[in-house]
Amino acid sequence: MRVTRRIFIGGAAMAGLTACAGGGMRGPVASQGALPLDLRPQPNPGWSAWVEAFRGRATSAGISPAVVSRSFQGAGYLPGVVERDRNQTEFTRSLEDYLAIAASDEKVATGRAKFRQHQATLAAIEGRYGVPAEIVAAIWGLESNYGGRRGNIPIVSSTSTLAYDGRRGQFFENQLLAALRIVERGDTTPDNMVGSWAGAMGHTQFIPTSYQAFAVDFTGDGRRDIWSEDPTDALASTATYLGRSGWQRGLSWGGEIGVSAPAGETITPQPGGPSFRVTRNFAAIKRYNNSTNYAIGVGHLADRIAGGPPIRASFPPDRFGMTKDMREDLQRRLTRAGYDTGGADGVLGPNSREAIAAYQQANGLAATGDPSVALLRRLGG
Repeated sequence: MRVTRRIFIGGAAMAGLTACAGGGMRGPVASQGALPLDLRPQPNPGWSAWVEAFRGRATSAGISPAVVSRSFQGAGYLPGVVERDRNQTEFTRSLEDYLAIAASDEKVATGRAKFRQHQATLAAIEGRYGVPAEIVAAIWGLESNYGGRRGNIPIVSSTSTLAYDGRRGQFFENQLLAALRIVERGDTTPDNMVGSWAGAMGHTQFIPTSYQAFAVDFTGDGRRDIWSEDPTDALASTATYLGRSGWQRGLSWGGEIGVSAPAGETITPQPGGPSFRVTRNFAAIKRYNNSTNYAIGVGHLADRIAGGPPIRASFPPDRFGMTKDMREDLQRRLTRAGYDTGGADGVLGPNSREAIAAYQQANGLAATGDPSVALLRRLGG
C-alpha cells in the first residue's frame, strides 16, 4: 500500500492552518519559539533500552554506526508526542469553515506576496515539472503558512519516541531509518532536521520516507534542503510529488460550476452549497492529502493567488440555523461584550465556543457553548 501523508499525519489537512508547537534549541528551532516541557527530552529507561536495540537494526540496514551515534546525541523521549498521538481527535470541518481558513483574505494576500517574491523560482519549477506555480504556492500556504509554521521538534526524538511507544511502531521505525539516511547522505544535520510532532518536515511537510522518494535538489548545491529559509527545494519537491502522482501538464484542477469549471467530474461536498467540476489533477492533489476539502482548498487558494474571485455560490445555514455572516456578527458582539472569540471569521472553533459558554454562564443560561439566532439577538446590535 502506498502510504500517503494523510495516513501518516492524520490532521495534516490543517497543518498550515493552525499553529505548530514551538522549540527552544539552536539553529532553526530557536527561530520558531520555545518547546513546551512535554516536548523536551525526559528520562525514560525503556526508550533508552529501545534505542540500544535499534542501533543494531539500523547498522544492519546499512546505516553507519557513526551516523546513528551522531543522530542520537541530544535526542530523547518526548512524552508530549505520545500524548498527541494517542489523543488525536477525529473531526471534520464543513467545506465552508475549511475555506474560510484555507483561503482567508490574509492567506490570499500573503500568498500573492509570496508568489511575487518567488515568481522566478516558481516559474522555473513549473517549467521543469509541469505543475502550475500557483498550485505549488497554495500547498505551501496550507502546509506551513508559506514557511511560517514548519515545526521545530527534532525528528529523531519524535520518530524514535513513537517507534518505541509501539502503537504504530514499525511505521515510525521506518520513518526514523529514513531520517538517519537523510543525515547520512548529508542533506541536513540532526540538529537542523526538525518538524511536526508526527515527523512531517519543512516548508511543505514531507515525512522522511516521502522525502526519500520525492525530494529534489533544485538549487544544485548538492543537498535536498527543505528546512532552510529558502523554500526552493521544498517547492520543487512538492511539484515532483504531484508530477509523479499523475499531474497532467496543461490541465486545471477544476473549479466552481458556473464560474471556471472545466469538463470533468462533478462533486458537491455540501448539499445546498457550491458545487465543483474537477479533473484528474484533483486526484493528484488528493494523493498529497486524501481529503476532498483539502484538495478543493488547494485548488481554490491557487485560483485566488492567481487573481481569481472568491467562491460565488452561498453556503446554506449551519445546523444552528446561522449563516457565515451571522456567525461573524455573533463573534463581534461577543468581543464587544468582553468575551474573546479569537477573531470574527465566522468559524466557531474552540475559542468562540468557550466565549459563548462563558457568556451563557454569566447570564444564567445553560452553558452549552452552542450558537443560536436567539443568542445573537440577545447580544444586541
